Amino acid sequence: MWVNIDLCLVPIGVGVSLSPYIKACISVIDEHKLEYEVGPNGTAIEGEWDQVLQCIKRCHEIVHSKGVPRIYTTLKVNTRTDKKQLFKDKVQSVIKEKT
Repeated sequence: MWVNIDLCLVPIGVGVSLSPYIKACISVIDEHKLEYEVGPNGTAIEGEWDQVLQCIKRCHEIVHSKGVPRIYTTLKVNTRTDKKQLFKDKVQSVIKEKT
């Protein structure tokens, strides 16, 4: 099943700068060869359900391996059965409606 998710992974107990941990997760997403878009408050990821969830698990493993004792993660999950809709399709649909 194709899935689009918004991932917000928050390392707890590491101070205020989270960029090293976000960069580590981006490397994991790249390794999984998934499409993604980094946003100001999270990362959108799309791909096959199992692959995306394995990627999220690996992100947790990598961030924990960097000495993070706790991670709080929120996910927004979007699936469709009528068609495969990519991020770009969704954004284009909104842009076309604005004009």
